[in-house]
Amino acid sequence: MSALTFVIVALIKIAITLGVLLTVVAYTVWLERKVVGRMQNRWGPQRVGPFGLLQPLADGIKFILKEDLVPPYVNKTIYMLAPVLALTMALTTIALIPIGPVIHLFGISTPVQITGVEGPDGLASDINVGVLIILGITSLGVYGIALAGWSSNSKYSLLGSLRASAQMVSYELSLGLSLVGVLIMSGTMSLQEIVRHQTAAWFGVVPKWYIFQGQIIAFFVYLTAAFAETNRVPFDLPEAETELVAGYHTEYSAMKFAMFFMAEYANMVSVACLASVLFLGGWSGPPMPFLPQAVQAFLPLIWFTAKIFGFLFLYIWIRGTLPRFRYDQLMGFGWKFLFPVALANIVITALVIALRS
Repeated sequence: MSALTFVIVALIKIAITLGVLLTVVAYTVWLERKVVGRMQNRWGPQRVGPFGLLQPLADGIKFILKEDLVPPYVNKTIYMLAPVLALTMALTTIALIPIGPVIHLFGISTPVQITGVEGPDGLASDINVGVLIILGITSLGVYGIALAGWSSNSKYSLLGSLRASAQMVSYELSLGLSLVGVLIMSGTMSLQEIVRHQTAAWFGVVPKWYIFQGQIIAFFVYLTAAFAETNRVPFDLPEAETELVAGYHTEYSAMKFAMFFMAEYANMVSVACLASVLFLGGWSGPPMPFLPQAVQAFLPLIWFTAKIFGFLFLYIWIRGTLPRFRYDQLMGFGWKFLFPVALANIVITALVIALRS
């Protein structure tokens, strides 16, 4: 592949990824409003388009056309930069996550991953420390929230941003440690390689996904920490409206508020993608040889999409089920329960691997 072709393919993948991701973010909001509405015995969006399907488009137009108010005593440079930083970090993460194998189309072989390239064996190869880079990028996202609260010159916003910072320190540690067991078992930080380690026969055989290979505790630690990392119920203390009006984005309106909103849902998608790759085999699924060859080529994307949808539905289900924690309960749960459990999982996994070898 020539350098020009590589650049063109990369730009096409970036455009497609951004388009798909932003569409998924918009319709995740629609799905949440519909599902929570059903749980609470009400309709949810139903007036704009059939089943309310055009509601995300209407909301987007509303945010674009709303008056963009800037409070008079804010630090304008940082105030404007904060939502951009939060959204940029949320969208960047998805570039490192492989969502399918190599696709051969029009004589060009390309992995379904922005950062991936075709290796010498014809399979996809990616950054060999992909997990570490993703954790680094996601930890930078909290700077957008912290800067938003500080620059707004509001006590409610500042308290919300401080909560977000403390919450990130507490739960980022548990989230990172929950992945160490998977890295020990796979022996690599390359996400493509981790997926390959989880491929196995089906039909009567338990899938070789790490959640079924002794990492179910790590999976639940990751899931809990991910809820806290993305500021979702029951860990949405940085924007607890009963205490902080709206938290760190109280002084934001129009598209700047929408950018924080989009960043939260984009982070939900990224967390779901990473969980699928690390614990649920990525795009692997049961073989279906009876289907036409053209359909089988897209099966990996179908399996991956189904897993992402399952995670997003779980996010929504939890929101409609559990009450919000108190702040002291939030911090205590992270340090006194999740952190020791994540450490214990690492020790047990290392012992098991050492005894097997």
